[in-house]
Amino acid sequence: MKYERTKLRGDRSGPVPRNYKKIIILLLVLLLFITASFATEAKKEINGIQKELPIMNGGINDNAKALSMIINDEYRDINTIYLAGGCFWGVEAYFERVLGVVDAQSGYANGEFENPTYEEVIRGSGHAETVRVDYDENIIGLEEIILHFLRIINPYSVNRQGNDIGVQYRSGIYYTNDQQMKRVQKVIDYFENQEGKKTAIEIEPLQAFYNAEKYHQDYLEKNPFGYCHISLSLADKPLFDFEVERDLSDEALKERLSYTSYNITQNAGTEYPFTSELLDVYEKGIYVDIASGEPLFSSEDKFTSGTGWPSFTKAITANALEYVSDM
Repeated sequence: MKYERTKLRGDRSGPVPRNYKKIIILLLVLLLFITASFATEAKKEINGIQKELPIMNGGINDNAKALSMIINDEYRDINTIYLAGGCFWGVEAYFERVLGVVDAQSGYANGEFENPTYEEVIRGSGHAETVRVDYDENIIGLEEIILHFLRIINPYSVNRQGNDIGVQYRSGIYYTNDQQMKRVQKVIDYFENQEGKKTAIEIEPLQAFYNAEKYHQDYLEKNPFGYCHISLSLADKPLFDFEVERDLSDEALKERLSYTSYNITQNAGTEYPFTSELLDVYEKGIYVDIASGEPLFSSEDKFTSGTGWPSFTKAITANALEYVSDM
């Protein structure tokens, strides 16, 4: 019997049929089209980003703006409190100098009607000259903000601060939620107990806040010799002064500290992760600088970060630490 070998389509020993060639060509054309489409869209997206970012010689020249695009503001721990402490020029200028305050805006709060003008406020609209203070809770707490506020006002004066007299110059703290109210009241209660008398500060929920006219914003920056009942230089001074009595000479530190402690505090050394004896300590107290004894952190702000080092959400006060860049 005679057999004849027939080459099947899947047999590699024979030529590829013509219709298969067409299919392969069509697939290649389709692949090129899709690649070109993606490239076009990517180019449009890149061009769009370049329009958003300031470009100089092909690079981003404004890191702050670039970071603000990467890190969405709504995920940051930015909180707001509203403070009335007399003429808002000085209150705004002071808080803009406080470490941890993101922004301060002058305006009018808790009056009899909406959108008052400055002329209506001074004629008795019932609004208080108020400053909206936006602050980063990772750097400065609400309690510290209130202590700054108590530092710059006369807390016992009624409808007056400095030379300014009228209901619009009353002192007040206006909160936006119950948690803020409790935290504010706790500080004021402590202050009043220490002083032995009640303050004249009204602590009320914010009814409404309206930005003051443009010429009032950053007024003392634009008019450095303008009137201010507040000493702005106070913003550069710590709320609490700690006198360090320890000998901080190099010889004394070497004698008092271990090699590791000396290397970390004096030579910017780094402790090996998961080796600190304080890593799993959560007792109530204050963590201090081992060299000077100055307070650095509160145990209330300690958390488990998983990094292997004792970690804190913020310093005990905004100026307890000096922040430096380490590249």
